[in-house]
Amino acid sequence: MPIDRPFDIAIIGAGAAGLMAAIWAGREARARGRPLSIVALDGARKLGAKILVAGGGRCNVTHHAVDESAYSGSTRPAIRKVLRAFDVPATVAFFRELHVELKREETGKLFPVTDDAHTVLNALVGECVSVGAGLWHPWRVESVTRTGDLFQITRRPPQPGEVAPLLERPGVLLARRVILATGGMALPKTGSDGAGYGFARALGHSVTPLVYPALVPLLLPEGHPLRALSGIATPATLTVRSGAGKHLAQADGPLLCTHFGLSGPAPLDISRHLHAARAADPAATLVVNWLPGWTPDRLDAALAGLRGVAIGRWVMQQGLPERLARALVERAGIDPASGGEHLPKDRRRTLVSTLTALPLPVTGDRGFTYAEVTAGGVPLSEIHLDTMESRVCPGLHVIGEICDVDGRIGGFNFQWAWASGYLAGKAAAGATLPEAEPASPDAAQPKN
Repeated sequence: MPIDRPFDIAIIGAGAAGLMAAIWAGREARARGRPLSIVALDGARKLGAKILVAGGGRCNVTHHAVDESAYSGSTRPAIRKVLRAFDVPATVAFFRELHVELKREETGKLFPVTDDAHTVLNALVGECVSVGAGLWHPWRVESVTRTGDLFQITRRPPQPGEVAPLLERPGVLLARRVILATGGMALPKTGSDGAGYGFARALGHSVTPLVYPALVPLLLPEGHPLRALSGIATPATLTVRSGAGKHLAQADGPLLCTHFGLSGPAPLDISRHLHAARAADPAATLVVNWLPGWTPDRLDAALAGLRGVAIGRWVMQQGLPERLARALVERAGIDPASGGEHLPKDRRRTLVSTLTALPLPVTGDRGFTYAEVTAGGVPLSEIHLDTMESRVCPGLHVIGEICDVDGRIGGFNFQWAWASGYLAGKAAAGATLPEAEPASPDAAQPKN
């Protein structure tokens, strides 16, 4: 049976975006002096799993320099409009209000000074309680329908082995406004099962044809030499090229060789671009420049001028780990101990190609289980960007990872969650409440 009275605002999903929306809906209501009934629903027994695992358990709250160029999916002007509504300084100030001080590291990432993600999660949950927003969990939503001016939200029955929600919680509730913050499909063990896409479609939205893992490690074939170098890390530049050789995307940063293939910031950042390129052009390839900053011509000239130094040692002197340097020189058919003056022109050119444009035969990725975020989702063209309210279903707001927006590694996806949650929370509360009446001049005067 549904709850007797409808909630003013129901938020489906109590992750980063959902908690942010609940906080700002409650703050807006409090600022207008009109309390609202706000509830955030989540299927997890323990909230905030993605917050707790982010940044190696430290929670990379944001990045010191965020703009639309760090994102993919929907158009950059659309993404920019949302990000500008709640920028990095606003994020830093918000968390400071919650007694969470942030520090900037050399990479530009901002972490809590405690180096503990629980600091962030506890502050968000505590502020939700402070502003009067309810947190119901485990309460996994099964369906969302619209009837007249109200939404009906139905809880999925407990599955075998699950702990049933508290009996006093109804299995169906009504709400005047709904904020969809379910996340995507990345890290499914945290509860991101993709159900939100079904809710969005049922309420009239479309979802991009491709929904796929992003910020995900890449696989190389069994027996590939790089898999034998597991544990070696080095700066690199990764480039996605079309089958015709056109430059499509690039990522710079540390690359980590693993027992399955490639991980680290550069492979994670390039993964979504490789997937998208191959969906459009199966012949698209990924190549690596092991010496970022070196062009083929400059490297060829340097190698041609080598005298009195072993080629393997010279390559290692450019910053490559010894095992990797030896492996690459040997891959070019050259003895690492041979002197540069004895290097034939054809071998030199092969080495240049190996060091600056080595094709990587990526066979796939590690999937949503290991992805940090989802690429694809509800297009921003279907959302009013100043409120995150649906253009096709009035009263519905769509925020966070379920939108067709995904950012680079480094706190960018959290910044999207904070910004979109802020807009939706304030707008949902503002649409539910009339503007506060201005106080009369006499009311502002102290009484004798």
